[in-house]
Amino acid sequence: MMSPSQAAGSAADPDDPEDRLRRFATIWSRAIFPVTATSLTRPEFEQHLLPLARELNEALHARPFDPVAAQRVGAALVDAHCTDPDSLSRTLGVVDAYLVLYCGADQEPAEDSRARCARLQHALAAGYAQALRERTLTEQEAIARSALAARSDAMDALHATETRFRAVFEGAAIGIGIADLDGNVLEVNDTLTRMFGGLEHHVRGRKVNEWAHPEDRPQTWNMYDELVRGEREHYRVEKPFFRNDGTVLWTNLTVSLLRDAEGLPQYQLALMEDTTERRLLNLRLRYEATHDALTGLPNRTLFFERLEKALAAADGARFGLCYLDLDGFKAINDSLGHSAGDRLLVEVADRLQSCATAPVEMVARLGGDEFVALTTGRDTQRAVRDLATRILTVLAAPITLDGREIRVRGSIGIVEGPAGERTSAEVLRSADITMYRAKSAGGNRFELADPEADARAITRHGLTTALPAALERGEFFIEYQPLVHLGDGTVYGAEALVRWSHPQHGVLGPDHFIPLAEHTGLIVPLGRWVLQEAVGQARFWHEQASLGGQGEHGAAARPLRINVNLSPTQLHHPGLVADTVDVLERSGLAPGALCLEVTESALIGADEDLLKPLRQLAEMGVDIALDDFGTGYSNLANLRRLPVSVLKLDRSFTQGMQRHPADPVDLKIVEGIVSLAHSLELAVTVEGVETGVQAEQLRELGCDTAQGWYYARPGPPDRLHTLSLADAV
Repeated sequence: MMSPSQAAGSAADPDDPEDRLRRFATIWSRAIFPVTATSLTRPEFEQHLLPLARELNEALHARPFDPVAAQRVGAALVDAHCTDPDSLSRTLGVVDAYLVLYCGADQEPAEDSRARCARLQHALAAGYAQALRERTLTEQEAIARSALAARSDAMDALHATETRFRAVFEGAAIGIGIADLDGNVLEVNDTLTRMFGGLEHHVRGRKVNEWAHPEDRPQTWNMYDELVRGEREHYRVEKPFFRNDGTVLWTNLTVSLLRDAEGLPQYQLALMEDTTERRLLNLRLRYEATHDALTGLPNRTLFFERLEKALAAADGARFGLCYLDLDGFKAINDSLGHSAGDRLLVEVADRLQSCATAPVEMVARLGGDEFVALTTGRDTQRAVRDLATRILTVLAAPITLDGREIRVRGSIGIVEGPAGERTSAEVLRSADITMYRAKSAGGNRFELADPEADARAITRHGLTTALPAALERGEFFIEYQPLVHLGDGTVYGAEALVRWSHPQHGVLGPDHFIPLAEHTGLIVPLGRWVLQEAVGQARFWHEQASLGGQGEHGAAARPLRINVNLSPTQLHHPGLVADTVDVLERSGLAPGALCLEVTESALIGADEDLLKPLRQLAEMGVDIALDDFGTGYSNLANLRRLPVSVLKLDRSFTQGMQRHPADPVDLKIVEGIVSLAHSLELAVTVEGVETGVQAEQLRELGCDTAQGWYYARPGPPDRLHTLSLADAV
């Protein structure tokens, strides 16, 4: 058999799929031609194998995957007289080593291609075995017919028939045995003797019913009884036998009834095909298809089989599932390399396997650093917690890799409940969501599934995936909350607050979707849209104010300022300044009519690179407001270096003023902040004003502007403009 490097030595184009397929056929033909009984030359035999190689290639990439083509290839090998036992094993070796190498697609994951290849090997072996069996059964029937003909013609040609039957009996490639109706074995050929270990006296003279096996199918001996009573002519079963040394012989067994000249039952003829090697091959292929190649644990396929069986159980059965994800595994891979990461996974798998000690428990690897443990029974509420505790305990001991001690932590999501209520996909989704809750809580712990938390997570995921299309469909709109000048009570400006008119969930406030937009990066286009809409609205207000002229008392209508919130992600975006300038120039709004609000927490520890775009905007005349001041680690001395012109006090400062009398400590704090801000030439805006008493106290303390439900709730822009004109008169 050629190595991959030898096979690739052709002068043809290595990237041409047809050429790669021909090289695979060449390797295949060189492997099995020496053990094939054919009159073809090797090049002719290679051309005969090329269509079969093409069928394997197409089956490897078929969507949906269907291994039936590989069964046809196995049958075609038998038709091509590749019936030597080595033909199948060499073919499977070539397919295992070279099919993915020469026919695999680069865009498909290697693990998927290898899994498909294993299933193709299984199907090819099954097709080969079935074709060989049918060919053998044809020979068997010919033997049986010969035996019957020999007995019916005994009076005319006894000697010739006996000679012919004996030649077939002794030279057959399958085991043949004859027994009487009482089950006594009368005659066996050499092939059957060898199948049972080579000692004829251990076979001849025994009774058929002595060969019972625990894995016999229930109907096997029922069919035997019917045959010896003359109620059936033959039956076929797959039956195991114990050999003399205790090993098991697996056979395809065909038993036929032989009648005498009067048609009465007289003998039973057994034909046996040894399928032990093929069965072992099938078991090996099944193992490879259902177990992880790296750790040896059951893989996703076998785990889902067990989970679906557990969920389909009845009579009060329950299940418990632990979904484990290692904390910080990527950092280990990046720092120590993937080889060390693989060794770590093997050690983790061994430890997890030691936790699943009960027959009702299993551990599997889903992929990467994700593992699952399953337990079933009637008391899984306690058992699954114990299982999760054992897993965290065995992971606590350090693992030594390349002389370093690595401590492994894990986050576990637990789902437990009665069988029959949820699908396997629903259970795994809930476990995955719960695992991430454990990871968010710090890791190295387990959390129990919570239907309400699952629903919130599913809703968040749905909102996240719907965000891009929502922006394209125009589902967002803006409400405006007025900013009131505390000195004369007039509307000074408005804060733009974005809302989402969701088709299913109704109107959503920013708390529901802004964090999701931050996480996905959609906050940048969404923030630009908000800026465009708000600035355009402010420009409209300015035009309306110009047309309104002076009021009854000669007061000029004051142009409104618009406040727009900036998220931390927008602050880091390189196009912030250019986008803002572009929006202002397109609308014609003066920079001084725009105020950008930045949360205090976003500027904690900010370096000059982060402050530079804010300084550029401030130098243009755009006001910068420090929003939610007082909620973070306020560093008053740090205010001097920030390019801000407005402090927005958080509503927590005004809560104490809702009581009567007001909390004197809160009054002193606000008074001190206002004094400091004014000394730094900063204006002070207060959020959350809900009563006239609060408004009056804040005015006396020197606050400049305020907003809150006392003045107006956020609403459409036309209502605010009406309020503005009314206050200006």
